[in-house]
Amino acid sequence: MRPPALFLAHGSPMLAIEDNAYTAFLGKLGEGIRPQAVVVFTAHWVTRQPTVSAVEGTYDMIYDFSGFPRELYEVVYPARGSVEWAERVRERLGGMAEVAVDRTRGLDHGSWVLLDRLFPKADIPVVQASIVPWWTPKQLFQLGEALRPLRDEGVMIIGSGGTVHNLMALRWEGHAEADEWAVAFDDWLLSRSAAHSEEVFEYENKAPYAKQAVPTPEHLAPYWIAYGAGDRGGAPRALFREYQYGSLSLMAVAF
Repeated sequence: MRPPALFLAHGSPMLAIEDNAYTAFLGKLGEGIRPQAVVVFTAHWVTRQPTVSAVEGTYDMIYDFSGFPRELYEVVYPARGSVEWAERVRERLGGMAEVAVDRTRGLDHGSWVLLDRLFPKADIPVVQASIVPWWTPKQLFQLGEALRPLRDEGVMIIGSGGTVHNLMALRWEGHAEADEWAVAFDDWLLSRSAAHSEEVFEYENKAPYAKQAVPTPEHLAPYWIAYGAGDRGGAPRALFREYQYGSLSLMAVAF
């Protein structure tokens, strides 16, 4: 079975230890997929040029957050790297830009929170990849396009971030209803993506509430990569959609 290209919100690090509708969804999603390798573009690894991890053996853990329960800092996801698959990714991207290789960086929570839910046995090779958020959405889409053939080799491509990610706008108390502006932004993004409209790449000027939804581009950047790696002509599908704290989008999209 050809693995999908997915955009998955990684939400709060608490997803690693909480049980809710989204974590249940991720578990079910992983049960139906058995890729040869997983390439994860994480919003928490920002670099000046595209960079891939080529780790021999098991990744170290990066707990890139603070102020959370001790239990969260005790989570260990013993993912193994793959120098061979990292080289395949580097080769595919080499036509677009010079690609750096990192042999020591561990997994940040943009990767391990999702992978621990998808593949809890940690038995699938992982290549972690950075994002260059000041590339245009179209450039990031083209980067994803360059990786599309790897799916025919059994590689699953994940963009890990968040379509609406404005921490200053979150309402932490109680079970807040989804904010209309957050829903409106995601509605626009999905509809323009499904129509394969070039307008989607101009979201900063075209989308409703764009500056409120995307105050900085790094969490949306993986969306464009996954979109580019998706099937030609296919319409993106929202597999899961929910909002925490009013506006933190937990949206999963298959391309």
